[in-house]
Amino acid sequence: MKITTKEVREITKILDDIVEEYKKETPKQKRNWRTYEQRVAQRLKIAFHELKPLVHEACKSITVVRGETRGAKPTLDLEQKVLLLLLKHLIQKSNRDMSIMLIVFSWLTDVEVSYKTIERLYSDQDVICALYNLHVLILKKKGVEKANCGGDGTGYALTVKKHYATEAQKLKDKVKDNSLKNKRTRTFIFSFRLIDIETRMYIATGTSFKSEQEAFLNALALAKETGISIKSARLDRNFSRQVYIKNWEDTIGKTKFFLIPKKNATVKGPWEWKKMLFRFVRNTKAYLHEYYQRNQSESGFAEDKKRCGWKLGQKREDRIDTADMLTSLWHNLYWLG
Repeated sequence: MKITTKEVREITKILDDIVEEYKKETPKQKRNWRTYEQRVAQRLKIAFHELKPLVHEACKSITVVRGETRGAKPTLDLEQKVLLLLLKHLIQKSNRDMSIMLIVFSWLTDVEVSYKTIERLYSDQDVICALYNLHVLILKKKGVEKANCGGDGTGYALTVKKHYATEAQKLKDKVKDNSLKNKRTRTFIFSFRLIDIETRMYIATGTSFKSEQEAFLNALALAKETGISIKSARLDRNFSRQVYIKNWEDTIGKTKFFLIPKKNATVKGPWEWKKMLFRFVRNTKAYLHEYYQRNQSESGFAEDKKRCGWKLGQKREDRIDTADMLTSLWHNLYWLG
């Protein structure tokens, strides 16, 4: 097994033509809308049927020990806190509106709290632990033990005044860098997610104010914690560098990669990088077939933003992480069936 840098660059030069030919040979399958709607309805029934039992199981293993006994007794127990936060995120209401609407929900009947109580749930460590437990339980219930992953990043607005995609296009992505230099101009957050392309379940998610790359590293750390074995990975061209393969191997371990090399790519680098380039050069169309399964990531983001909105509505970093996790949890719940 041997290739040269020259061979790799020769393929990358004509890659656009190969991609065009590949797309003609593999036309998109048309969706059967009737069966699609039936499957969606069935998934929704399962999601809402399983939600409360899963939250109960996620919370029951957490024992809360309070060192301070002074102050008012909490109005909500842990299970109610988690359910409240999940429901609030799904219906996209403000903290104030949600505090008034509680009487609507039969799960939380006769509970009355202030909007500040709801706001604090985003940074409540017990709630965060329960949300992580819920994430692991959903993956376990779906039977996700080994995953072939796709990975991509997106941005979420932190205010209704600016839309991430619109502003990024308007300023040719310079808004990403400009929003980092001064905390007062922080209006967007980077989010990266790893999705299992077979079950469409999110394995891990990570956020960052600084860059998509840092969000990627945070997602890798969570993926390691879940204990799920990742057999292969398909990442956006922004991550088509040897350093990201090394980051991945240092955190998760050996994985089969499908990345699109840049035009100046070389064969120097980790062994997995060399093996990836060999597959890319020797059978480019078969390689592209594997790589384009990463589209599940892009469709997942579109689905999430339709369901939970394109803004997270939080400003503190710890609360932004919680809001992003809630979006990921609802995605997985909807695909549990």
